[in-house]
Amino acid sequence: MVRSARGEASPGSAPPAAGAAGRPDGAVPEQAAAPFVITAGFRIPRVPTEWAPHSHPVHELVWVRGGTLTSRVEDRVFTVSEGHGLWMPAGVAHGGRATAGAKFHDAFFAPDHTPFAFGEPTAIAMTPLLESLLTHLSRTDLDTAARARAESVVFDVLQPSERQFTLHLPNDTRIDAIAEALLDDPGDNRSLEDWAQALGISDRTVTRAFRHATGLSFAQWRQMLRAHRALTLLSEGFDVMTVSEVLGYAQPSSFIAAFRRIMGTTPGAFFGAADGALDESGDVRNPVSGVQNS
Repeated sequence: MVRSARGEASPGSAPPAAGAAGRPDGAVPEQAAAPFVITAGFRIPRVPTEWAPHSHPVHELVWVRGGTLTSRVEDRVFTVSEGHGLWMPAGVAHGGRATAGAKFHDAFFAPDHTPFAFGEPTAIAMTPLLESLLTHLSRTDLDTAARARAESVVFDVLQPSERQFTLHLPNDTRIDAIAEALLDDPGDNRSLEDWAQALGISDRTVTRAFRHATGLSFAQWRQMLRAHRALTLLSEGFDVMTVSEVLGYAQPSSFIAAFRRIMGTTPGAFFGAADGALDESGDVRNPVSGVQNS
């Protein structure tokens, strides 16, 4: 068992990427039904927390501070890290997983009164202003006029993220076994040829199936999957050497190079940029209510 900087755990035991958007029972806060357009709140799971697939009659925006969440929607896996959120349209079934200790935020939007619509799950840029506004709306002492003003600004500033970090699963019976095995263990280093032999199909079939189903080669798809899992492990406090070993890289430098190719920066710089939105206490300052997030 490998020790994390935040506690004792084995990163190899992480479950398949299968999301964290939603409340444990799929319930929506009572206020979301009426009279508010936006209802927001947060909680802190003390251990890694998973939620079974469910859906909501309202739109949901989820994001985390100090961790990651992943969500699996049919044949797509979304990984959401610091500075980003995930918009889940009303009625879309999704499962969920949040890392231990992550501050898990959610906001529910009444569809009939939301002046925009994202028809698909969409990564959202969680700017300090947007987070502050939603924190402000989590208060229970706002009068109707104050709430309406804050909600109107939320609608103005809520925008999709420039990076839609999504892993497409093949959904092809010829190669689904490969995808599921790698979701269980991204460090599995079996080659394309090994997989083809195990499944009794040709190398060319595996190559063409991955390219057709995901737009990526087998090697590119596995690297993308490893980048998704790396975000979770790094946010849980595992060091780069441990993460590189768990993900099947021979050297930490190989992992760093692969991470840079996909994310455009090194692991240290990626998490450093996310921390840049924080103040000295680790919270986003809230210019709307005049207090820090609690």
